[in-house]
Amino acid sequence: MDPALKPRLRRRSAFEYFAWIICCLLAVGVLFSVSTNPNFKWNVVARYFTHETIIRGLMLTIFLTVASMVLGTLLGLVLAIMRSSRIKPIAATAGVYITLFRGTPVLVQLIFWFNIAALYPNLTIGIPFTDISTAVDINALMAPITAALIGLTLNEAAYMAEIIRGGFSAVGKGQIEAADSLGMSGATKMRKVIIPQAMPSIIPATGNQVIGMFKETSLVSVLGVAELLQSAQLIYARTYETIPLLIVASLWYLVMTLLLSYPQSQLEKRYSRATSRLPRKAKKVVLTQPEGIAR
Repeated sequence: MDPALKPRLRRRSAFEYFAWIICCLLAVGVLFSVSTNPNFKWNVVARYFTHETIIRGLMLTIFLTVASMVLGTLLGLVLAIMRSSRIKPIAATAGVYITLFRGTPVLVQLIFWFNIAALYPNLTIGIPFTDISTAVDINALMAPITAALIGLTLNEAAYMAEIIRGGFSAVGKGQIEAADSLGMSGATKMRKVIIPQAMPSIIPATGNQVIGMFKETSLVSVLGVAELLQSAQLIYARTYETIPLLIVASLWYLVMTLLLSYPQSQLEKRYSRATSRLPRKAKKVVLTQPEGIAR
């Protein structure tokens, strides 16, 4: 093998070795302090880490994350299509929704939906100009878990709409023009051309939203929903072991975040490899074409 073609190994400087030594010493010092400090009460942490109440709260947190992401993504897809519409009223409606839900804190939205019965204590749902209708008691309907699911879903839909719309923008105009030349309808073009090619841009950002949503579910504790953080609070309100129970909740958030990060990184690698191969292939095809055909 030609020595000129061999990859050159980067030589590490003395400063880099010094930085490694400093970081390792700091890490050892922090670990020693945390592990030997009796105030952390690691025995209490170990006892409550798999407590029934904690596991039940964790399962509810996972349910809220999955349900809110699925519903929020579906609604976000509809909003992204509306936002990309050439019909001005439809695009404006989606724009107002996205601006409203992205511009206000999710905690405020959760509290608002929990207290929506103060504005609409009763709603009547029916067919206009007929006697077919039914009354809905909003106060009974809007339980804490329902308000949490609605608030998280509607907020997530606004962010997912912008992520999906950004993916739509990444699709080349030539692809859309080719679909139009084939006589594809708008729905067929969206399903078979735009969405598949937008996925490499959408999936990595969606993975970040899933991780963010998992941690964002801790906000529903203000509604009295017994998710992971609220479950820890219920225990330390009785045992007065505040710090150990907060450590238990933090460890579970960390573990689940690491578990969610792995498939996200794999998807990012897969789509980055797919997109990085495309230019090389395209370039190779152009170079091997006969000169007459290239013209």
